[in-house]
Amino acid sequence: MNFHAYGVTGRAMITLLILMGIQAPWRGAAEQTSTTAPEIVSLAKIWDTGPHNAFTDLIRFQDCWYCVFREAEDHVGGDGQIRVLVSDDGDGWDSAALIAETGVDLRDPKLSITPDGRLMIVAGGSVYEGKTLLGRQPRVTFSKDGRAWTPPQRVLGEGEWLWRVTWHKGRAYGVSYSIPESEDRKDWRIRLFQSEDGVAYEAVATLDVPDRPNETTLRFLDDEMIALVRREGGDCCGWIGASRPPYTQWTWHPTQHRLGGPNFIVLPDGAFWAGSREYPGGARTVLARMTRTTYEPVLTLPSGGDCSYPGLVWHDGLLWFSYYSSHEGKTSIYLARIRLP
Repeated sequence: MNFHAYGVTGRAMITLLILMGIQAPWRGAAEQTSTTAPEIVSLAKIWDTGPHNAFTDLIRFQDCWYCVFREAEDHVGGDGQIRVLVSDDGDGWDSAALIAETGVDLRDPKLSITPDGRLMIVAGGSVYEGKTLLGRQPRVTFSKDGRAWTPPQRVLGEGEWLWRVTWHKGRAYGVSYSIPESEDRKDWRIRLFQSEDGVAYEAVATLDVPDRPNETTLRFLDDEMIALVRREGGDCCGWIGASRPPYTQWTWHPTQHRLGGPNFIVLPDGAFWAGSREYPGGARTVLARMTRTTYEPVLTLPSGGDCSYPGLVWHDGLLWFSYYSSHEGKTSIYLARIRLP
């Protein structure tokens, strides 16, 4: 049937196909018939204007959706800028801001809401000469409305990368990774930091994760802190950690999966769902079931090549999942709505 002839396009067509029971191209037969598998309800490309659009995060703030990511010439190098998109319904998106710092590659922006009701972005701030990294230091920036942002402000010290912060009981907690100067530069470390204002941080603990740990997301279940950690050495498989206050003693469990841009969310019923990159057969972006000890991909989103770094929000009974991918030829930003079992 030629839906286009009737003016049915875009998400309206997707919705109509689902209502008619016609299989969408990203949905396998197992996903349609199983009652225990997550299901993609809608999927859309929401931005591809920059030469390279990557490393997303997503949040709901003041009854609007905000998606942030890096725009640059390529995956590495150059002066990366942070694009902030806004939407009132998740369907139509507009640019709300473009955050830049001359001579600095602003990377991997992550969103949170401060206790006083402001949006906060934490990002890496790298300095390159061509593709050669000369130095880096995290940046933070704040906004009351998602459109006007404070100038990027340096936090922690040179060489650190505070990858994400999560607020809990009035404090921001985040894990920073660094590569101390050493002859072979294999001595990577990750440390837990906390802050009362998102600007001044104090170290809480060095986390005992071996083999080049780096990107880490923290979430809370009551007062228990859960960590999902990417590793780039040894078997390269991610680790899951759990700790109780004061968060200085940790229990760790290795997964069987290599991660890239790991993120996870705790649902109202206490269930964990994660998003990251999966590698066997070529890089893909996946949704995974997660517990304190396990991580298992259960849904592969349309993706490939340079991809992953999802943002996750639970809203109106659906998991909203932003990510980037180059499977259609250009690194672009995508948004999926996913129904969970």
